[in-house]
Amino acid sequence: MDLVVILVLSVFCLLLLSLWRQSSERQKLPPGPTPLPIIGNILQINTKDINKSFTHFSKVYGPVFTLYFGMKPTVVLYGYEAVKEALIDCGEEFSGRDVSPMTEKIHKNLGITFSNGKVWKVMRRFSLMTLRNLGVGKRSIEGCVQEESQSLVEELKKTKGSPCDPTFILNCAPCNVICSIIFQKHFDYKDQDFLTLIEKFSENVKIQSSRQIQILDVFPALIDYFPGIHNRVLKNFSQVNSYILKEAKEHQESLDMNNPRDFIDFFLIQREQDKNNQDLFTLDNLVITVSDLLVAGTETTSITLRYGLLLLMKHPHITAKVQKEINHVIGRHRSPCMQDRSQMPYTDAVIHEIQRYVDLIPSNVPHVVTCDIKFRNYLIPKGMTILPSLTSVLYDSKEFPNPEVFDPGHFLDKSGNFKRSDYFMPFSSGKRMCMGEGLARMELFLFFTTILQNFNLKSLVDPKDLDTTPVVKRVVSMPPKYQLCFIPV
Repeated sequence: MDLVVILVLSVFCLLLLSLWRQSSERQKLPPGPTPLPIIGNILQINTKDINKSFTHFSKVYGPVFTLYFGMKPTVVLYGYEAVKEALIDCGEEFSGRDVSPMTEKIHKNLGITFSNGKVWKVMRRFSLMTLRNLGVGKRSIEGCVQEESQSLVEELKKTKGSPCDPTFILNCAPCNVICSIIFQKHFDYKDQDFLTLIEKFSENVKIQSSRQIQILDVFPALIDYFPGIHNRVLKNFSQVNSYILKEAKEHQESLDMNNPRDFIDFFLIQREQDKNNQDLFTLDNLVITVSDLLVAGTETTSITLRYGLLLLMKHPHITAKVQKEINHVIGRHRSPCMQDRSQMPYTDAVIHEIQRYVDLIPSNVPHVVTCDIKFRNYLIPKGMTILPSLTSVLYDSKEFPNPEVFDPGHFLDKSGNFKRSDYFMPFSSGKRMCMGEGLARMELFLFFTTILQNFNLKSLVDPKDLDTTPVVKRVVSMPPKYQLCFIPV
C-alpha cells in the first residue's frame, strides 16, 4: 500500500513540475494552444498531416506560435515572411540543427545534416568545396547525369510496356550519380552492394516518417527500454556505415595525394594536410558525412521523380505539352542537356510545379537557435527548436493562386515565359539549405526530359481516378504506390 501511495505522489509531483515548467516557459515564448501535462499539444495536432494543424494555429495565434511536443516546446514559423526573416535575415542565429535522441545515436554530432558548431561549419565548407571540385553544379557533372539518364531508359525499356512499379528503377538513377561522385563507381542495377544501399535508404526514410518514430522523438526514454522498428533504423545505418568504411579503407590503400578520384580521396587528403582540424577529419566523420550525402542525394530526388510521374499521368494534357516542347527543342536523336532548359519554359515550369506541389519536406528539418534572440518581439532562448513550415511558403495562395491545384501556370508569366518565385523553397533556404540543390535540379530536368523523350506514360486506370494524395506527410511527403506502363515512343 505504501508503494502505491509513493507512486501516486511521484506521478502527481511530476505533473505539477510539468505544469510549472510549461507555465514559466510560455510566459516568454510566442503564443500557442494550452499544452496538457507531459503530452503537450499532441492531441490537438493531426500527426498524419501536421501542416493542416499549423494552418489552423496560424489563423488563431499568428505566423509565429509555440507548440509542445510532449514536454518540449517548439516555435513554428508559418508563411514566407516569417520563414525568410528567420532563415535568411537572421540566418546565423537560426542555423543550428535540432537533434533528437534517436538522431544523436546515429550521427553523434558528426557529418553535415545533424551536426552543430565547429563540426558542422568545417564539414559543410569542406563538402561544398569538394563537390564543386568534383563538378557538382558545373557542366562537368552533366555528362555523368546524361549517361545515367540513358541507363535509366535502357532499364525502362526492359519492362516492354508492361505494368511496373517504378520505385526501384527511380531510386537507382540518382543513387548511381551520387555514388559516382563519392566512390567513383557506376553500379549495375543488379549489383548486390548497390541493391543493399538502396534498400536500407528507402526503408529508413519510410520508418523515420512513421508514427512510431514520432512518438520516440516525443518520449525518447522509450528508445533504450522498448523494442521496436527504431532498432531496424539503427541496424540499417550500421550496415551502410560498414560498407562506407570498407570503401574508405580501400581508398586509403590506393590513395594518390596528387590525383584525388572522388569525395573520399579528397577527405583522406584533407585529413593528412589540415593539421588544425585533424580531430574532425576522422574515419568516423568521413563515414557519417558520406552517409549524409548518399541519403540526401538518393531519396529526395527519387521520391520527387516518382511523385512527378504520378502527377504527369494524372494530367496527360500537361504531359503532352511537355513532350511537344521536347520534340521542338531537342528532337528524338540526341540526349537532353542543361542548355535546353532556357528554351523550354513550359517544361521548366512543370518541373518547378512538381516540386512545389509535392512539398517534399513539409516542416523542413528542424532548426535550433544558436543564441538568445529577440524575434518579432518574442524572446526565443538559445537551443529552442524551430520548425519553419515550408508548406506554408510553397502553398501560399497569394503567390500561387489555387495552390492545391497542380498548375504549371504558377511559374509562367502571361507571355508563357518562365517566371521565378522567391517562394520556391523546396530545398529550404539560408545557411542550412540543401547543399545538393544544383545537382538535384540538374537530375530532375535531365531525367524527366529523357523519360518523356523516349516514352509515353500509360496509367492502368482512368487518369481522373488516380489519387495523388500523399500516404504520409510527416517528415517526408510519400506518394501512394502505383503502377504504370512505359510505352516506347
